[in-house]
Amino acid sequence: MNLIVVSNRVARGKPNEPMTGGLAAALLPVVEHSGAIWVGSSGRVRDGHQKEPFAEIEALGTGAIATLDLPAAHYGGYYEGFANSALWPALHSRSDLIRVSREDYVSYREVNAFMARALLRFRKPKTAFWVQDYHFLALGAELRELGVDDPIGFFLHTPWPVAAVIQGVPNHRELITAMLAYDLLGFQTEEDRQNFLGYVGGELGLAIEDGIAISQHGRTRCEVFPIGIDAEKFAAYAAKSASHPDVSRLRRSLNGERLAIGVDRLDYSKGLVNRISAFDRLWTEHPQFARSISLLQIANPSRGGIEAYGNLQNEVARLVSDVNGRHGEVDWTPIRYLNKGFSQAVLAGLYRAAQIGVVTPLHDGMNLVAKEYVAAQNPADPGVLVLSKFAGAANELDAALLVNPHDIDGMARAIAIAAAMPLTERKMRWDAMMKKLRGHTIQQWSADFVAGLEKCRTEKAAVAPLAAQPPQALRWLRSAISGVRLI
Repeated sequence: MNLIVVSNRVARGKPNEPMTGGLAAALLPVVEHSGAIWVGSSGRVRDGHQKEPFAEIEALGTGAIATLDLPAAHYGGYYEGFANSALWPALHSRSDLIRVSREDYVSYREVNAFMARALLRFRKPKTAFWVQDYHFLALGAELRELGVDDPIGFFLHTPWPVAAVIQGVPNHRELITAMLAYDLLGFQTEEDRQNFLGYVGGELGLAIEDGIAISQHGRTRCEVFPIGIDAEKFAAYAAKSASHPDVSRLRRSLNGERLAIGVDRLDYSKGLVNRISAFDRLWTEHPQFARSISLLQIANPSRGGIEAYGNLQNEVARLVSDVNGRHGEVDWTPIRYLNKGFSQAVLAGLYRAAQIGVVTPLHDGMNLVAKEYVAAQNPADPGVLVLSKFAGAANELDAALLVNPHDIDGMARAIAIAAAMPLTERKMRWDAMMKKLRGHTIQQWSADFVAGLEKCRTEKAAVAPLAAQPPQALRWLRSAISGVRLI
């Protein structure tokens, strides 16, 4: 069947341009190799007077990307309002940061409805829709309202919290009921899936049968699809980028010291304050590590119009300045702090130059940086990954040094252990993690999800005898059993 992938933003896949986030990095190979159409926001807005949504379309591998100008009257309430000031903090268990109005929710639903109308122009016979992330929780329901009977799946890249937290989101019952219009809901971890089903069964009082929620929309299958990366491609990037000027200059500047690296969007979920505090504690309690371990922290700013993000940017900058002021010397800077993005190719080289990867979010759906760091390492002399136990990646990369990001002393100890770890142990841990990465690739993730969508549509079509179904059901069944071009 023809696959339409939908997300808030898209990426062009140019290896020399900065990547906009983990979701974009994950979807690029899916679109390039599957022939899918990837639809998302252009980043621009328009007034509501055009006859139909304006789209720009360009080729991307065997597929294509289509970008839309979203409605100006609702974009702010949709994006900075409900999506990132209500849903994002709730999904990361920070209900204390929810700041939202009724108008924001209305705008969120309006943009979901706008996107649903726009998608109709890309619909062909035997089409399936694969919707990405929290920006479009209600998009499936809007497509159903327009009469779309094709398979529609949804994948959540963030965590899903316990019921008591998601109940802090205004209109949560209406929104989650709308989510059940999807045929398939995908989650990063089993904990996320169970939290969602717990809400559906407890708060909505719906029946749950073997992970399938039964609602007014029918049957919604809830499954776990841990997202992966193309480990071999990233390893090739790392080897090739060793001679890149940025990487070469970094290596020359180290003067034999060990380098730790952190790469994050500047977001309160990433645990940057605690991470920097852990390095401060390391240098304070163990001064022998001064000049022998330094940190390169890349933190690309985002969502600057939201108060919580502006406050965080100021707090992190002040903390870095304080730590460097206490521990720095005239010829040594403990923390190199950069507020800009890098391409995947350059990042791979920077990862390989670092003996310690520090990925310590307070809560994360997966965190592909952890997987990229491992894949980028030199097999003959790999670095050590220090990883938060609250990142979804910890379920697979259990050979990393797992830490509690709220335990500053514990993180400082883990960094010291990583710096002193002998080669034999480093190679053993790296081999175990690479085996996991090779077995759960981005290609396998996408193929598994689409196969799951195909399966649940087959089950849905078979619930009633074919003779008793309306003519649309025959199209459902044909869509479900047709092939999907995925590599």
